[in-house]
Amino acid sequence: MLVAQLSSSPNPQFSRPGWVDLCGEWRFRFDDEDRGIRERWFAHPDRLDRTIQVPYPPESSLSGIDDKSYHPVAWYARTLADTRTDSAERLIVHFGAVDYHAAVWVDGIQVGEHRGGNTPFEFDVTDALDPDMNDDAHLIVVRAHDDPLDAEQPRGKQDWMPEPHVIWYHRTSGIWQPVWTEVTPLTRILSARWRFDAERLLVDYEVELNRQPETGMTLRIDLEFDGELISTITATCASRVSAGQMHLGAGPRTMLPGRLLWSTDNPNLIGATLTLHDSSRQDVVQSYLGLRTIELAGRKFLINGRSVFLRFVLNQGYWPESQLAAPSPDALRREVELIKELGFNGARTHQKIEDPRFLYWADRLGLLLWGEIANAFTFSERAIDRHMDEWREAVIRDRNHPSVIAWVPFNESWGVNELGKSEAQQHAVKASYHRTHTLDGTRPVIGNDGWENVIGDLFTIHDYQWDPQVLRERYSNESQLPATVASFFPGARHLVASDFETAGKPVMVTEFGGVSYAPDSEEEWFGYGKVGSQEEFAEKYQALTDALLESDLICGFCYTQLTDTEQETNGLLNADRTPKLPFERLSAITRGESA
Repeated sequence: MLVAQLSSSPNPQFSRPGWVDLCGEWRFRFDDEDRGIRERWFAHPDRLDRTIQVPYPPESSLSGIDDKSYHPVAWYARTLADTRTDSAERLIVHFGAVDYHAAVWVDGIQVGEHRGGNTPFEFDVTDALDPDMNDDAHLIVVRAHDDPLDAEQPRGKQDWMPEPHVIWYHRTSGIWQPVWTEVTPLTRILSARWRFDAERLLVDYEVELNRQPETGMTLRIDLEFDGELISTITATCASRVSAGQMHLGAGPRTMLPGRLLWSTDNPNLIGATLTLHDSSRQDVVQSYLGLRTIELAGRKFLINGRSVFLRFVLNQGYWPESQLAAPSPDALRREVELIKELGFNGARTHQKIEDPRFLYWADRLGLLLWGEIANAFTFSERAIDRHMDEWREAVIRDRNHPSVIAWVPFNESWGVNELGKSEAQQHAVKASYHRTHTLDGTRPVIGNDGWENVIGDLFTIHDYQWDPQVLRERYSNESQLPATVASFFPGARHLVASDFETAGKPVMVTEFGGVSYAPDSEEEWFGYGKVGSQEEFAEKYQALTDALLESDLICGFCYTQLTDTEQETNGLLNADRTPKLPFERLSAITRGESA
C-alpha cells in the first residue's frame, strides 16, 4: 500500500478499502420550532422539503442553502445502501464532524448521539437496518443542534452576533466534514497508535479492537517505505489491546536510519497495513506514520535533534464559499502548498480542529502544525467538561500525524477569562495541559497561548506591536526578556500568571503582524494596523518580520495571517487565495532573504 493511494480517503490515517462516500445531495429542513422529534421526522423523510449538498454547512453558498441567520436545529436525510456481502459483516457509518450535537437514526431507529462540533464519530448501524427494505433503500436521518448563543459550547471564531464583527466570522453548523460507510467483520480494528523510539530504531504500536477477540485471532502489521516491505509482525490477539515493537534496522533500506526520518525537507512517510484475521474473515486498515523526534533544549526547538526556527502563519481554515468546510479535497492540498510557497515551514490552525485530509497533506508535503481546539467563551463546569471531552477526541485522532508538533488547548484565555486571578480557571488549564501529556506525551503542550501563561513547555507571546524597532528590542536577546515580561501587557493581560517559570523554555511570538491591506475593499476593519499601497504592505511585512528574524532569543514566530477572512483584511493572500504580492517576494521576506 502506497501512502499516495490514501489521498482520496476521508480519513487517510485510518482507512478501509471499499469505503463508500455519502456526500452529495441530502434532504434538508430547518426546525426552528424544534418539533421534528415530536413529529417523528426521523421516520418521515418526506417532511424534509429542501435539499442540501453535504458536507457544506447550510450557512454556505456551496450547500445550496446559503442561509446565515439563526437556525439552532437542522435535519438531514438520504438513502443508505447496505453494502455487506454476508450477514456476519457489520455496516459502520462515519461522520467527520457535525456541529454541534448530532443524533442519528437508521430506518427509524436511533443508533446514537455525539456532542462536539470538530471531532469524528461512528455508529454500527447493522442492527437498525430494516430487513424488509431493499439493500440500497435504507434511510439515514441526522438531527444537528447548534445553539448560536450558547457561550458554554466550544465555538472558536464562530460569531454569536447576527453578522460578523471584530475577529469573529459567520457560523458553521450541521454536517461540515465527510460522511461515509465501511463494511467490517463483527470484531474490527478500532484504532492504531504509533510511537517512534529513535534511540533503538523501533516503532511502538498499540492497536485496539472494538471487542474481546475470538480465540485464535491474529493481527499482522506490515510497514512499507517506497513500496518495499521494511518490517512485519504477526501476533496473537489475547485482549482488546495489542501492543508491541517493530524493528526498523534489519534491511538495506534501514541501514542508514536517517533515510527514513520525516522532516519538512524530506517528508518521508511509511505505509502501514493492519490485518486482523480470524478463521473465516479479515479486517484490513490502511494507515501511515512518520518517524521524527521533538525535543526542547533550553531556548531551542529541536526536530530530529536539530534546531529549527519555526516560521509559522496563522491559518483560520475558512473559505468564503464554504465557511470552515473546505470547498474541495484539492483545496486542502492547495492550502498546504500555498503556505509553503509563502516561505513558511509551519502553520497554526486557529480555533479549529482541522480536517484530517489537511493534516494528511501537511504530513505528505512537509508542513509543521500546531493542534488547537475551538474554545468556549465562558467559564463553567459544563463548558470545561465540553472542552475536555472534545479536546481528548481531537488529540487521540491526530496524535499519529508527524506534522503535528505541539498542542494548544487554550488561546488568549478564551473561556477562562479570569485566568490571571482565578485559581479554579488556572487549575482547569493545568488539568488540560496534564491530560494532553497523558494522552500523547511526545509533543510539547502550551497551556494558554499568547498571554497569562500559567503552564506550558514553551513561553508564547502575542505581540501586535506596529513599530518594528520596539518589537526588535523586546526580543533582541536573553537579557531583554525580564524587562519585556515586566512591562508588556498584551490585551491588558500579564504575560505570565500563577507560578509559570520562563527560564529554560523556548520563547515564541505566536501572533504578530496583522497588516491590513485591502485596496478593493470598502470594509473598515478594527485591525492591528493598516497600509494604503502594495509597496507599504511589503515594507511593513518585511520590517516586522525582520525584527523577529534578527532575535537571538526566540525559537520562532507566527504571522497573522494567511488569508483575508470576512471582515479581517490582514492576510498575505486575499480570501480567494490570490497573493497580495508576488509569491517570490513574500517568500523571500518570510525567510529573511529579501534584499
